[in-house]
Amino acid sequence: MIDERSKQVLCAVIQCYINEPGPVGSRVVTKKYSFGLSPATIRNIMSDLEEMGFLRQPHTSAGRVPTDSGYRFYVDILTAEKRHSNKDLASELYKKLEPMKKDINSFLDDASRMLSSLSHYIGITMSPNANLTTLTKIELIKYRSDQLAVILFADEGIIKNKIISVDPDISQRDMNRIAEYINSEFAGYTIDEIRISVLKEMTKDRVLCDRLISEALKICKDVFSISTGNIYISGLSEVLDLPDFCDINRIRELLKTIEDKHIIVKLLDKISDSEGTRVFIGSENALDEMKKFSLIVSTYREGNRPMGVIGIIGPTRMNYLKAISIVDMTANYFTNLLSNR
Repeated sequence: MIDERSKQVLCAVIQCYINEPGPVGSRVVTKKYSFGLSPATIRNIMSDLEEMGFLRQPHTSAGRVPTDSGYRFYVDILTAEKRHSNKDLASELYKKLEPMKKDINSFLDDASRMLSSLSHYIGITMSPNANLTTLTKIELIKYRSDQLAVILFADEGIIKNKIISVDPDISQRDMNRIAEYINSEFAGYTIDEIRISVLKEMTKDRVLCDRLISEALKICKDVFSISTGNIYISGLSEVLDLPDFCDINRIRELLKTIEDKHIIVKLLDKISDSEGTRVFIGSENALDEMKKFSLIVSTYREGNRPMGVIGIIGPTRMNYLKAISIVDMTANYFTNLLSNR
């Protein structure tokens, strides 16, 4: 348990540290906040907070800096309190989002850059998982004698392209007939539903009687294989300007994490069906590669169906209030966009 006075001092220390990196001393807190307490009393409270694990002292006789537990306590206070919306931030955000909404894929790409430019951290967006999207139609174009270009159109406005191998004896005319068959049989179904149906059909001997239907099912098996959504990452230059990354080793760690998109995809997949905006601080992250960073993410939906993820990656010394607001508002905007199409 932590009393109200200690809670106020802890939040003050964290806010000071977020504003200006560097150990925070009791005199700084006394000058900036009207607690009516002496520097000695503030210092004693900070010492108690250190014993509780909320603060740490990098060097003897230095001030204190927050620990991951301290940040967690601070973020929990922010999310529990009823916050007044930042109208200026909301206005700026919606002004940037409005021109992007015509095409979902380009929207997500642009949105990752927008998240970064507003927060000054790394913006990440993940398009809807292919298995959850609904097929509108498919087009099959003979690319080479043994290769086929497949173009998928989904209700959500998503277009997917894929090259697969096919029997070289099949003509473009046959491909057109196969596309007609797939569209008549599966339009309106989710990719996951199509995949399950195709696997069932392929076990039936009767489909082998029609060569084109058999080939269509093989094409479906290749095209509708399990696939995660596309991921967009922007803003590396934004975080490299932060004092948190003045150490070359921190820069290397960040670059390694961002360059390997599989790490981010793996992380986002774990939380893609969660509710609301979530904050993972340092050691709370499930993946070792993310334990020195903080992640703020929110799932966007179409109705009640989770579709993809929007978020921000930054140092643990992050302006959490602003970052949470940006992610929350962007996810809500995109949810409304998808639900009202």
